[in-house]
Amino acid sequence: MKHRLITFWRIIKAGAQNFIRNATLAVAAIAVMLITLTIVLFSLIANATFGHTIQQITDRINVSVFLKDSVTTDQKDKLLSDLRHVDNVKSVEYLSKDDVLKQQQKPTDDNLNYQLALSQVDNPFPATIHIKPVDPNKLQNIQSYLDKPEILNLQSAKTSYSGDTKTALDNITRSTKFLRQAGLVGVLIFAVVSMLIIFNTIRMTIFNRRDELQIMRLLGASTSYIRGPFVVETIIYGVVSAVVSVTVINSLFVVSSSAFAASNFGLLDITFASDYFRQHFWIILAGQLGIGILIGAVSSTIATRRYLKFKTSK
Repeated sequence: MKHRLITFWRIIKAGAQNFIRNATLAVAAIAVMLITLTIVLFSLIANATFGHTIQQITDRINVSVFLKDSVTTDQKDKLLSDLRHVDNVKSVEYLSKDDVLKQQQKPTDDNLNYQLALSQVDNPFPATIHIKPVDPNKLQNIQSYLDKPEILNLQSAKTSYSGDTKTALDNITRSTKFLRQAGLVGVLIFAVVSMLIIFNTIRMTIFNRRDELQIMRLLGASTSYIRGPFVVETIIYGVVSAVVSVTVINSLFVVSSSAFAASNFGLLDITFASDYFRQHFWIILAGQLGIGILIGAVSSTIATRRYLKFKTSK
C-alpha cells in the first residue's frame, strides 16, 4: 500500500514537472479549453437567467374577460365556477366595477385632471374576470370556452389574451432555445478542438522524449508509471482552464454591475445572473473542474495509448 502511494505521488510530481516543462506547448491547449469552459458556464447562467425571466413574464400573463353591467350575480357565479373547471386554468379572480375603478385610480393619484374626470362621470369600467393559465402557450381550451355564444353574450368587449406580453414571452422562449442550441454546438466544437490540440501536444512531447521514455522502460518502469504523468499534465490543463474561466465570468459580473451600474443587458438580467453565479459558485466551480479534467484525461489517455506502445507490458 505504501509503495503504491509513493508511486502515485511520483506520477503526480512528474506530471506537474511536465506541465512546467511544456508550458509553451500547453498555452494553445489551455486557451481553447478555456474558451470551451467559458461557453459552458455562460450557457448555463444564461439559460437559468432566461428561465427566470420567462417565469416572471408567465406569472403576469392572464386572460381578461369584461362583463356587461347587466350580468346577474347568478350568471357571474356560474361563469366563475365553470371557468375553474376549464382545462389549463390555474386561477380565476373576479373584480367588480368598483374594484377595477380603484385599480385604475392608484397609478394616477397625482394626476388631478384624470381624477377630476373620473369623479364627473359614472364608473366607466366593466366588472372583469382575470384568468391565469397554467401554460400561456396553450390557451385554446380557454379561448374555445369564452367564444361560446352564451358566454359571448355576457361580455361587454373582446376578451384580452395579453397579446403583447405573450409575444414577449414567445420571443424570449425562442431566444432561449437558440442560445441553448448555439451553446451546445459551440461547446461540442471547442471540446473536440481542445481534445485534438491536447492530443497533438502529448504526441509532440512523447516524440521529443522518446529516448528518455525508452530508458525508463528499460530500467523497469511500468506502463502506467510512464503514461501517468502525461495524464496528470493534461488534468492540470483542465484545472487551470476551469479556474480561469470562473474568474473571467466573475470579473465580467463585477465590471458590469459596478463600473456600468447595469442591471440588464438586453434580455439578460445581470442582477439575477450575478446572484445565481454567487449562490451556485461551488457547484459551478466543481462542474467546470470536472469537465476540464474529463477533456484533458480522455484526450491524453487516447494519445498515450496510441503513441506509447511497448513490446512487453508491466
